[in-house]
Amino acid sequence: MEITIEKQVAQSKIAQVDPSKIMQVGMGFWASKTLLTAVSLELFTILADNELPGKAIKDKLDLHDRGLYDFLDSLVALGFLRRRGIKETATYSNAEDADLFLDKNKVSYIGGMLEMSNHRLYPFWGSLEEGLKTGKPQNESKTGGASIFEALYSDESKLKDFLSAMGGIQMGNFMKLARAFDFSKYNTLCDVGGAGGHLAAQIALRNGHMKCITYDLPPVASVAQENINLMGLTDWVSIQSGDFFQDELPKSDVITMGNVLHDWSTDEKKMLIKKAFNALPEGGALIVIENIIDDERRTNAFGLMMSLNMLIETPEGYDFSFADFDGWAKDIGFSQTSVMHLTGPSSAVIAIK
Repeated sequence: MEITIEKQVAQSKIAQVDPSKIMQVGMGFWASKTLLTAVSLELFTILADNELPGKAIKDKLDLHDRGLYDFLDSLVALGFLRRRGIKETATYSNAEDADLFLDKNKVSYIGGMLEMSNHRLYPFWGSLEEGLKTGKPQNESKTGGASIFEALYSDESKLKDFLSAMGGIQMGNFMKLARAFDFSKYNTLCDVGGAGGHLAAQIALRNGHMKCITYDLPPVASVAQENINLMGLTDWVSIQSGDFFQDELPKSDVITMGNVLHDWSTDEKKMLIKKAFNALPEGGALIVIENIIDDERRTNAFGLMMSLNMLIETPEGYDFSFADFDGWAKDIGFSQTSVMHLTGPSSAVIAIK
């Protein structure tokens, strides 16, 4: 009788185990490539103003009959499109999030990051296994090409696309930080690795007393200046060029770094945190925006996979937890640290001098 009961319990447990998560994640590249292809085709942009039948979409995007409705209806099933009717009688429109974030004509567009993922990261991630075995990047540098940063800074068009992508994907985080952090006790800010100037701009827009610097390498300056001019913020945001590895950072009450530290090794991370410490006054704040990994390394899957992306893209970069940052900052001399959740998997870790 005891054996029978044990068998029944074992069979009951087996019956409750569901393989759907394994299949969903294991075949997740199907959904990913479907969305990335739609973004690359600018499908959401052409549907932003008009609900269209399948044939009109086919003609506008120069698609073949075969696969047309499977493609469009997959996007319906994934929640990115809405549909009325079915197949030849169907008309399609954007879902709310796709319309806001994937229409190229809206300032809220974040598709630049997805475009870059489609064109660059997607094929590189095919070599993740090799990266895990060798510890070496799997991007252009693997075959003797320039590193990602060398390639970007040597091509103005690629650089502008990259800066647009980074600014778009981070905009929600920048806006949240500008609203949620108390800047009332500070007057100056320097955004180190400021790229297109979007973080400094958001701080200035919501904190009119602040004078901000966006600080990056010389090739970035013209792009940042153009963005600041367009937003009418030249009285509040200035552009300063420099190399944060070679030069000291500008003195400021607040220093921010958005997705900067994860590009570099532990020693380089500590060096940049030390430079920030030296540039801050007593009571000054270092604010680092990253996909901060939870201390138990169990829940922020995106942060952990972003760290794998740093394996693909950089020689020694990796993402980190608040506990990691707290240790580095305290060793360097910061008196207190805290973490502020921003949007999605992103947080700001804050160190006060």
